[in-house]
Amino acid sequence: MTTDTTPDRAPVRAWLPGFVALAAIWGSSFLFIKVGVAELHPVQLTLYRVVAGALTLLVVLAVLRDRLPREPRVWAHLTVVAAFGVAVPFTLFGYGEQRVESMLAGIWNATTPLIVLPLAVLVFRTERLTPRRAVGLGLGFVGVLVVLGVWEGIGGAHFTGQLMCFGAAACYGVAIPYQKRFVAGSSYSGLSLSTAQLLLAAAQLAIVTPFVAGLPPLPTELSTGVVASVLTLGALGTGLAFVINMRNIRLAGASTASTVTYLIPIFAVLIGAVALDERLNWHQPVGALIVLLGVAVSQGMFGRRRTSPVGGVSAPAAPATPVAEPVRG
Repeated sequence: MTTDTTPDRAPVRAWLPGFVALAAIWGSSFLFIKVGVAELHPVQLTLYRVVAGALTLLVVLAVLRDRLPREPRVWAHLTVVAAFGVAVPFTLFGYGEQRVESMLAGIWNATTPLIVLPLAVLVFRTERLTPRRAVGLGLGFVGVLVVLGVWEGIGGAHFTGQLMCFGAAACYGVAIPYQKRFVAGSSYSGLSLSTAQLLLAAAQLAIVTPFVAGLPPLPTELSTGVVASVLTLGALGTGLAFVINMRNIRLAGASTASTVTYLIPIFAVLIGAVALDERLNWHQPVGALIVLLGVAVSQGMFGRRRTSPVGGVSAPAAPATPVAEPVRG
């Protein structure tokens, strides 16, 4: 199943509920990160959520009678993907949300496709740079500058937090084309590869966390809200969201399914405003719209005629299946 061959046969009513649910789950993840870092070090939060997500997918793997990859080469490549697609970006978002609003982190997550494209073209050679894509990249760059509000000056904790969130999106930009280049051709299912990816990320974090943040506190030492946030981030946002996404791809097609990218920041902003009473400066949502316009142009959303009902997860920039797109936030 690839972005070119996945049929779009199911009616909208069959896949739309799952599509909206996935956007809401990934959009709300930035709220739960904000709650989690109030009591946990960002690395500890990432460790807990990745472990919860890995355990969730292991259960799904067992129920479906699927299996983990067996080739050492696949595990070696997934080690890189686990670092750049899970461990590092999840942690950077945690660090970033110690300094910025959760809704702003959701906006920065939407820049991932703009980072994926130049890396895919220049480094991994999995895409070609066309005039349309160049225009989209240019628009996206302008949008990033508007979100940053560069005319107001550069510096301070808030600016640093934004750079951390942008760094997290940049990690996805490395992980996605790397997956497409080195892992997408394997015979294993997306579920199998994603489970292995989370297991490797959990191992990496288990090694690093004691040195960076100390041993994580026991769940009994945390508030109910933080424990609930960690479980939601892991089991729902990092685990079951993958299952929902794969269902969306099967019913709507990979191209249609990938447009969930455009809804994630909308949910992140709405949820941050309602649940945390966060507010944005005028230029941040304006910049986000310019970024999304750049993404839409670079992905050919405008001026493209479809001759057959072919349907379309970088963000964040989806790799060809069976490799799953990195989980957002």
